[in-house]
Amino acid sequence: MQDFVHLHLHSEYSLLDGACRIRDIARAAKQAGHKAVAITDHGVLYGAVDFYKACIAEGIKPIIGCEMYLAEGSRYTKSRTASYFNTHLVLLVKNEVGYKNLTKLVSASFTEGFYMKPRVDIELLSAHSEGLVCLSGCIAGRIAQSVLKDDISEAEEFAARLKGIYRDDFYLELQNHGLWEEDKVNNALINISKCLDIPLVATNDVHYINKRDADTQAILMCIQT
Repeated sequence: MQDFVHLHLHSEYSLLDGACRIRDIARAAKQAGHKAVAITDHGVLYGAVDFYKACIAEGIKPIIGCEMYLAEGSRYTKSRTASYFNTHLVLLVKNEVGYKNLTKLVSASFTEGFYMKPRVDIELLSAHSEGLVCLSGCIAGRIAQSVLKDDISEAEEFAARLKGIYRDDFYLELQNHGLWEEDKVNNALINISKCLDIPLVATNDVHYINKRDADTQAILMCIQT
């Protein structure tokens, strides 16, 4: 699939989560016949510069991004309820303005929103949306979580809210890793796409490059949890 581009990928800088070495990502994309590849580490941009240089060296277009942690309410609220859960959201850089906005978002997620994780909120996303493409995230995304709670109205409401912020640069993210939750979410997202005229994008939640690396990534997750 030469036209496919990985838009949801975790490098070694998704600490104790990603097992994709920066030096190997661009090389693997080139070997697969891809023309571009993204980096979307959890909450950080630590690997952005090295990733950019590695991609340029291999003749691959680098796409800088981040999988943000989205606070349940305000980023300033630092308390935890029984149902507390930071949902995920993927942001990808389109241009220089987008890169500056993403760095502002990531910085503010630490200096203003940090509570167990570096978090942003809707206010921040709205203030720094220019130049960015937004993907709805994996099954840990807020829209997917609403679907899994069987609250389609809530899912549609939040999807419409993100479309209002990012307009034509908002996509509903479809993933298939053999999980029943993804089947349920994907069916709902396809319906929401038709209802709200929001485009779909297929991604793979990449955490390692080769099949043989699965055990290594599992060990990282065991250490983390």
